[in-house]
Amino acid sequence: MMSHLSLVILSLFFQQIGLRVIHICLPEGSTKDEIVSEILRLNEDPNVQGLALDLPESLCSSKVLNAVKPEKDVDGLSSVNLGRLVHGDVCDCLVPPTVCAVMELLEDIGGKKVLLVGTHGAEGAALQSVLQRRGAAVLSCHWGAPQLQSELHHADAVVFGSTKPHGVPVSCTKPGATIINCARDPLPGKSSCCSHNMVKNMERWIQSQQYRKWDLHSLKLQPLSPVPSDIEISRAQSPKAVDVLAKEIGLLTDEIEIYGQTKAKVRLSLLERLKDQPDGKYVLVAGITPTPLGEGKSTVTVGLVQALTAHLNINSFACLRQPSQGPTFGVKGGAAGGGYAQVIPMEEFNLHLTGDIHAITAANNLLAAAIDARILHENTQSDKSLYNRLVPVVNGVRGFSAIQLARLRRLGINKTDPKTLTEEEISKFVRLDIDPSTITWQRVVDTNDRFLRRITVGQANTEKGFVRQAQFDIAVASEIMAILALTTSLQDMKERLGRMVVANDKKGQPVTAEDLGVTGALAVLMKDAIKPTLMQTLEGTPVFVHAGPFANIAHGNSSVLADKIALKLVGEKGFVVTEAGFGADIGMEKFFNIKCRASGLVPSVVVLVATVRALKMHGGGPNVTAGAPLKKEYTEENLQLVADGCCNLQKQIQITQLFGVPVVVALNVFKTDSPAEIDLVCKIAKESGAFDAVPCHHWSAGGKGAVKLAQAVEKAANQKNSFKYLYSLELPIVEKIRIIAQKVYGAQDIELSPAAQSQVDRYTRQGFGNLPICMAKTHLSLSHQPERKGVPTGFILPISDVRASIGAGFIYPLVGTMSTMPGLPTRPCFYDIDLDPITEQVKGLF
Repeated sequence: MMSHLSLVILSLFFQQIGLRVIHICLPEGSTKDEIVSEILRLNEDPNVQGLALDLPESLCSSKVLNAVKPEKDVDGLSSVNLGRLVHGDVCDCLVPPTVCAVMELLEDIGGKKVLLVGTHGAEGAALQSVLQRRGAAVLSCHWGAPQLQSELHHADAVVFGSTKPHGVPVSCTKPGATIINCARDPLPGKSSCCSHNMVKNMERWIQSQQYRKWDLHSLKLQPLSPVPSDIEISRAQSPKAVDVLAKEIGLLTDEIEIYGQTKAKVRLSLLERLKDQPDGKYVLVAGITPTPLGEGKSTVTVGLVQALTAHLNINSFACLRQPSQGPTFGVKGGAAGGGYAQVIPMEEFNLHLTGDIHAITAANNLLAAAIDARILHENTQSDKSLYNRLVPVVNGVRGFSAIQLARLRRLGINKTDPKTLTEEEISKFVRLDIDPSTITWQRVVDTNDRFLRRITVGQANTEKGFVRQAQFDIAVASEIMAILALTTSLQDMKERLGRMVVANDKKGQPVTAEDLGVTGALAVLMKDAIKPTLMQTLEGTPVFVHAGPFANIAHGNSSVLADKIALKLVGEKGFVVTEAGFGADIGMEKFFNIKCRASGLVPSVVVLVATVRALKMHGGGPNVTAGAPLKKEYTEENLQLVADGCCNLQKQIQITQLFGVPVVVALNVFKTDSPAEIDLVCKIAKESGAFDAVPCHHWSAGGKGAVKLAQAVEKAANQKNSFKYLYSLELPIVEKIRIIAQKVYGAQDIELSPAAQSQVDRYTRQGFGNLPICMAKTHLSLSHQPERKGVPTGFILPISDVRASIGAGFIYPLVGTMSTMPGLPTRPCFYDIDLDPITEQVKGLF
């Protein structure tokens, strides 16, 4: 957009200071809209740090000038920059090159009279402002002004902003007056001023890439008593716009993708920008063995970060899993925390969010469809026919795709020309020879649907009799969900997706997604899901919501990427608080042995959540059933039940100590808990090795009710940390399972079924023996029997089956009868969920 002479001069200047100039010349006659379109394109180009326009005067409208992003505005003529200039924000603005050049030519002008002729628009306003700030008396005239002749006689300096029109007489100016003609090209000094602006822009850009101190403004809470429903509390708070929150915590504009007003995806490029920034402290929230009602780990997580950031002024981030639609409409309800410690808007958090689970469902089922389709086509076509279809002639040319070339290399066939393969090589290439009886990849749906636990597929006549038994799992049990939670980059995710083993061939060798040629397509479906979603708590502190694997049938932790990004954003003295599903025996053990191995991150503190209610259950209290009223033992003081039940708390503290991490017990207080019961739990916890034990009232009071917990966590994070894994990966699969069963669950030993032992032998032969273990076990007991509360001992842990998630990177044994598809109860949560057709508000979600 610059003239040739200007370009040459500027290029030389920029070359000297190490900057590269790209000259974009639009066709003559381009409209303002076309120019704006090109500017907007360059605005979004991360390789362009500055834009300098050289346009005819007729095209220099505010529409064009303001199309340039203020941070890329080298000319300094946008309204944003001009406003800063007029207001005297000299450090925060750029002086337009023409104005800068004029000021260099005008020496001491304080108290002198300067006449501006034909200067108008943004440039004229900028020139007038700078001159006045230097103490000059400034008068502006247009060429046709009747007083022009008179003013020329009295001016000490005259600046012509445009070429003198024909027929306009200009008499002699005042003797000794300085005359500057801005219409000259190039104006002396303009190029150096332009280069100065570009350098200043680059300095700004470099500064913007550095870690920024938070400027977070928390939202005020006014807790009510009695505490309203979660959705009423959520609706009563007005959340900040997500772009405002993003700016407060140091995110750049081009690092977020906004979804509506209150949530945004965060791009992974941030990790590269802040790669040299030290990480903050890493806190895990786990729990004792819960009742079917849950004990409030998510609520504690949210309450803790609200306390840290909104009340102690310490940067903190909550990292939570995305809730599955299954529990939301089934038994449990939502998972956004609760009371005055929750993520808002809670209905958006619980319903769809940014579509990650839908992306996983689509990717999972695409792979499932590819498996059955490949079996059908291989069974009904010759090698030649398969080859012609897999490697078709397109526009007269036949060639392998990139993923097909990779398969050829794995088969030891180093050829790239489809015409050169032998018949034997063609047969090896086209036939996966999947053994249908070994297929482990199932279709998924994000709904509790018990009738999909066993199905028959292929019954239509078009499938030519290739019928087989199959099943559906719930979407969050998909290996793709586990991969999303454990991946560290887009490239890593692609590789993990490709490694997923879906079946064995008839020779007993693993068949992968890469063999099926579907890896690239899966990555495309997951390209947005890999980015964490930014939301906020009730007090306006930041939250990442990302991934959502169940803890009883998967590893039960939110994503490595969300944690890594958050650890950079909070700064060295900040805290990232993440949650592991269910009890410490399940979610925490998997967090340490699986997630921390994948991420390389070292935890600072474990917060162990307990409730008087759950401890009474472990002490011998009556059964607790979701949806049924609590028995009087749970609503009246009973110190003996509490004391007896603390055995489970003590065991979970001991499990934490196996990993060498300080533990703080957070007693989630309910209104029916007596002071004596609360004191007893805290006393026993500290006597059992906890660094501290703190009663928490965040549910009824928000972050203010968790300040003591936050202070205890801050102190514990400064303790000596001797984190270690529970087992070595080099140990045999069975030995790793035994260590978990004995040291964590308290089992006497393990017992593998013949099918489980056969799978262990197969995975070992296939080279998968050095993977960590992800136990699929009930969350309602330390043992495999949900009804056994407290601390069961002397039991033999039965391993009914052993499966492998090779892409995710773990072996998962099934303990007893574990289902990967939950069912709906007699009265599901959906009875209470409704939509107001007038306001479109969701009702009944809790």
